[in-house]
Amino acid sequence: MKSTKTLFLSGLSLLVGALAAGCVAAKKDLAANSKPNIIYIMADDLGYGEVGFMGQDKIKTPNIDQLAKEGIIFTEHYAGTSVCGPSRAALMTGINTAHAHVRELSAYTLSGKSIDLESYEVTVAQELKRAGYTTGIIGKWGLDESNTTGNTLDHGFDFFYGYKTHTEAHHYYPPYIWVNRDKVVLKDNVTLEKKGTYSNDEFTAQALKFIGQNKAKPFFLYLPYTIPHNEITVPEESKKQYENLGWPKRPMTQGHYYHDAEGNTTFAGMVSRLDNYVGQILAELKKQGIDQNTMVVFTSDNGPAFNTEFFNAAGPLRGGKLTMYEGGIRIPFAARWPAKIKPNSKTDQAAAFWDFLPTACEMAGIKPTKEVDGISYLPTLTGNAKAQKQHDFLYWEVNESRGPLQAIRMGKWKGIEQYQKPFELYDLSTDIGETINLADKYPDIVAKIKGTMIATRTDNPEFPLTKRKAHYGNDGAE
Repeated sequence: MKSTKTLFLSGLSLLVGALAAGCVAAKKDLAANSKPNIIYIMADDLGYGEVGFMGQDKIKTPNIDQLAKEGIIFTEHYAGTSVCGPSRAALMTGINTAHAHVRELSAYTLSGKSIDLESYEVTVAQELKRAGYTTGIIGKWGLDESNTTGNTLDHGFDFFYGYKTHTEAHHYYPPYIWVNRDKVVLKDNVTLEKKGTYSNDEFTAQALKFIGQNKAKPFFLYLPYTIPHNEITVPEESKKQYENLGWPKRPMTQGHYYHDAEGNTTFAGMVSRLDNYVGQILAELKKQGIDQNTMVVFTSDNGPAFNTEFFNAAGPLRGGKLTMYEGGIRIPFAARWPAKIKPNSKTDQAAAFWDFLPTACEMAGIKPTKEVDGISYLPTLTGNAKAQKQHDFLYWEVNESRGPLQAIRMGKWKGIEQYQKPFELYDLSTDIGETINLADKYPDIVAKIKGTMIATRTDNPEFPLTKRKAHYGNDGAE
């Protein structure tokens, strides 16, 4: 019979062994979960100056401002282009509009056919799936116009709840919504009367559910809200804080969009409702214990469409949606990641939507499958600016009823080629508002930018640099 001492030592040995094994397992679990979660929140048609952290003083955005305060603000971050569809394609694929398959909305294809993501295109969701991420999109996709090759589930997403097309996303009380591949009728919604469930409320509820269900392993949640895109409508409680302030009235006329009667208080209420959603997301991360290792981005898909001087929508910038001026393409951008991003940070690093894919890949410890136009801005996020690689130039184009527009930023210089108009050149280091055209003064810079426009752009049979009319009615461009 073994002695009491022997039994004690034997038991102690087993206990130590179990603890050691547990520590090893815990380390393995930690390693498995060390990849950061990524939540990419994107507003729709929100201007550079329409949030507090970028200078807005009428519309209240305390949660978004807190996100920015606890992270880093990019003062020179750019959308994919100045209209939603191709801008979102650039975000998803890492390819800019010089080389992209989707360069405009479907209404402006040469053939009149819808334009979707093709099966050969690799999205950031597909890349992150390779790294073990669970992926979801909740909100506006807009890259599956013809129900063929653009389905979210065929492009790396495990879960989809929202609008497949741009036109579907024009109304906040839709008659149906897409859940994965299924079209789900919303029986209580009356679109014209704006009754039922406000779509973006449900987007938030679905996002909170997604976070809770996937907290145990790394996830990527793409959360493209439709606020504050037309139509200008919001539940009454969101307008309350903006009523009786003596604001000028902006009467709204119903047509394709079922706007509320008064625009200014409604628009402000929409942005503040979006701010509330952001607050709910951040609170949920803390509740689930995953706040520290989750990067949350807040941005917009292009410049403002509800562009009034009253709200100073573009801040100090010129132009808005559908222009190639800074107000059309430069967007508010802040990122929060407590484990890695130093609070109260700010950078003038020039970055664009096509940089997100390589950034996410680097965060996940992988390299992009295909060559992309983007450069990872992870060094800037984490305070290692010396290691940050730089673009030689950034390129955008848009082509709607006013004719083709192209722009290049090359260092401090910004060149704009507008259909049948003189070339424009601006020095952004001294003229952020693009007020002084220097094209005549610096012909050598103009020649260099024009040459780069020609050299970098590849032909796309659906989007030649010619003027054309829309194939069908209001497609979201207005």
